[in-house]
Amino acid sequence: MDGASFLPALVLLMAALAGLMIAGRARLWKAGRPARVGWAAGLLGLPRRYLVDVHHVVGRDPYAARMHALVAGGLVAGSALAALALLPPLGASRLYWGLVALSFAVMLAGSVAVGARRMPGRPRRLSGGSFQILPFLLLGYGLGAFLAALSRALLLPALSWPGLILAVAGGLGLAWQTGKGPMRHAITGAAHLVAHPRPGRFEGARETALAPLDLGAARLGVETPADLPWNRLLSFDACIQCGRCEAACPAFAAGQPLNPKRLIQDLAAAMTPGGNPAYAGSAYPNARSVSGASGLHEPLLRGLLHPDTLWSCTTCRACVEECPMMIEHVDSIVDLRRFQTLEAGAVPHKGEAVLAQMRGADEPGGRALAERTHFAAGLPLPRIAERGEADLLLWLGTSAYDLRVGRSLRALLRLLIAAGVDYAVLGEEERDCGDLARRLGDEATFQRLARANIETLGRYRFERIATADPHALHVLRNEYPAFGGAFEVVHHTALIEELAAGGRLALGTLPAGQSVTYHDPCYLGRYNGEFDAPRRLLDRLGMTRVEMARSGPRALCCGGGGGAAVTDIAGERRIPDLRMEQARETGAAVVAVACPQCTAMLEGVVGERPDVLDIAELALRALEAAPAPRRAVPA
Repeated sequence: MDGASFLPALVLLMAALAGLMIAGRARLWKAGRPARVGWAAGLLGLPRRYLVDVHHVVGRDPYAARMHALVAGGLVAGSALAALALLPPLGASRLYWGLVALSFAVMLAGSVAVGARRMPGRPRRLSGGSFQILPFLLLGYGLGAFLAALSRALLLPALSWPGLILAVAGGLGLAWQTGKGPMRHAITGAAHLVAHPRPGRFEGARETALAPLDLGAARLGVETPADLPWNRLLSFDACIQCGRCEAACPAFAAGQPLNPKRLIQDLAAAMTPGGNPAYAGSAYPNARSVSGASGLHEPLLRGLLHPDTLWSCTTCRACVEECPMMIEHVDSIVDLRRFQTLEAGAVPHKGEAVLAQMRGADEPGGRALAERTHFAAGLPLPRIAERGEADLLLWLGTSAYDLRVGRSLRALLRLLIAAGVDYAVLGEEERDCGDLARRLGDEATFQRLARANIETLGRYRFERIATADPHALHVLRNEYPAFGGAFEVVHHTALIEELAAGGRLALGTLPAGQSVTYHDPCYLGRYNGEFDAPRRLLDRLGMTRVEMARSGPRALCCGGGGGAAVTDIAGERRIPDLRMEQARETGAAVVAVACPQCTAMLEGVVGERPDVLDIAELALRALEAAPAPRRAVPA
């Protein structure tokens, strides 16, 4: 007998210990609400979900991707092969043991990479604590198993027992770490991918709509961990604490009391009494005081989470986009907000007043619905009720009341007129789309507005809806279908680009020396995948386009989404100031925007800065710059 002979037993012992450690967590998940899971599709799709979808995200950091592939691939392959050595023909083969040694050599290389990433200096976003022990455990198991297997392959008995001792120490340490330590994600991550709450994400769908709330339920929203679906509880345990969400979060960068990594860790820790003293990552900036009480049936807020943490979120989905384990942070935040709003009536600052206006006047500012069209004075703005149909229904959105946004909408109207588009609006029949109410947790008001708008839209014939408001676009396109309203909705930048590309809108060019940088609205980009049309349109205008340090799917939020503009949680800096700083760094003369909220937030930045112009305004300038015979612009 030599050390290699005991490797199969060690692997089985590790598996048993890991299973025992995870079983305790599984009992906690079972306490959550039922959730519908496609088990067959999840299990069959696991290899692709793990090797393709997850690694597509991990691969944004090439070093982390190579490191993970080596260490995880070597660990799984080496352990599986070592266990198969229980079969006598394999266990007696020196060639086979050579293959086992090679697999553990791969793991060893990955283990060194894990250690080099954290030592001597650890990146701020990575958690410390037991995560700092992980490289040593990986090295112990990988090196020990490599030596033991090599001793059998090359007949070098001196390596056998020292190798096994190392492998036992490292291997059992890794298995123990599946309880509260960093190895928990290795098992729960795979289970989370199988039972993912949004399986469509693995099928190419951009699943970003919030799930409707059952307004007849005994409890509205989430108060305790047990109120969450069981597979959401599981997802919290899948967190690897890599901190990518933390680095992407605009609220964290602004010093508001939100750190999405800490949030997920607190949600995981909240399942058991005593919290999570092992957490060793970045805290909430300017953390508010909480009691520290936790447990499956203990209130989450004021226990481990402070309400300001919830209301700091702009729902921009940057954390979700960056998470390699594809955890859905925003869904949990909105569920917690729903309880705060509908059960506790605790919306901070101007939030409650805005919701009250929306409940009473169908509009967050309490203004008359007929006043929404005042911005268009002097321009034709036909009501669809007058003729019952139009090619294009223009959804104006709540920002139409704003004088600044009114200028952008006037530019859009003039472009539509020049292109000969048959358009109409709902006029006083257009209620608020309900986006703000839903993000603030007032699901009842959202559902009422959604059903009323769907009924109104159903009375008329139109081919599609166009809007300059990405928040309205998202709600109309993705969240109304759950209530029976399925509409083709297009953003105004895509529409203008389509008209220009089709020759219906003869745009000239703007001064070539003028540079422009484009700010991606979260609800147009990350929520709806529209990154290209606005850029194609800007390129068509002839300006020199430059990108900010964060753009496209990784763009920084303007700070106005998710009701953040009305809940107004204090931080160290303002998010729009951070975004404008990135715009300044490009040297661009103009920040092109495509969302009324982005316009308001970025134009609110004081000091020397680039001009902020909606793309429709730039396109109108290009139309006016076109040679006289090519344009026909109404006054």
